[in-house]
Amino acid sequence: MNGTLARICRHPLKGHGREALASVRLSAGECLPYDRHWAVAHALAKLGPGWNSCTNFARGAKAPQLMAIECTFDEAQRRLTLRHPERGEIRFSPDDPADLPGFLDWVRPLNPQERPAPTAIVHTGTALTDSDFPSVSIVNLASLAALSDRMGMALSAERFRANLWLEGAEAFAEWGWIGRTITIGGAVLRIEERITRCRATMADPATGAIAGDTLSALQTAYGHQDFGVYARVLQGGLISLSDPWSIA
Repeated sequence: MNGTLARICRHPLKGHGREALASVRLSAGECLPYDRHWAVAHALAKLGPGWNSCTNFARGAKAPQLMAIECTFDEAQRRLTLRHPERGEIRFSPDDPADLPGFLDWVRPLNPQERPAPTAIVHTGTALTDSDFPSVSIVNLASLAALSDRMGMALSAERFRANLWLEGAEAFAEWGWIGRTITIGGAVLRIEERITRCRATMADPATGAIAGDTLSALQTAYGHQDFGVYARVLQGGLISLSDPWSIA
């Protein structure tokens, strides 16, 4: 089975914006560079060293307006630009304590008042993905089309916050790839497990409003709420849009 790489995306500040890329160099045992590098801890967070559960962070599952954020990350200056249809644009350094108050003022209205308020931007020494290992998330565009057809609405790929989107596979073929390897451009990854989805996928990324019950649709049609797969990079290499991919 083979096809082409249709989309590359990273999320430097977990739950707060997506950035499309033309190419990226993967490294063995690591996530996409700067993907989920930082996260926004809330007032009830109990953080330890290394990887921490998503329950410690502000995220789209609890604050759907966050899903409407887009971002651009300047790696050379390590500055992040966020854009939201209601909050406008803000540019700051996630590592600079002096920039934190301005960011918190900007993002606070996007979080429900009944939820623990965002308090800090953290980096704990590892990527803060939803998996407890350094993962790259992969989703099949044919699966998105099939779910869209079932729901009777065009679902944006951005609902699913994946890193890599593939063209060329049959709908939901990826559920049979667990334990197999996929070569994309110059990189080789092993498919580890399915991704179980949360309420963040119910938000329209254009507006941040809840629009479409993706979870019920998956549960009713397939008996679970899985969509996409997590992979681990075995061999690093450059991957670019339109690169071929193949499953072994």
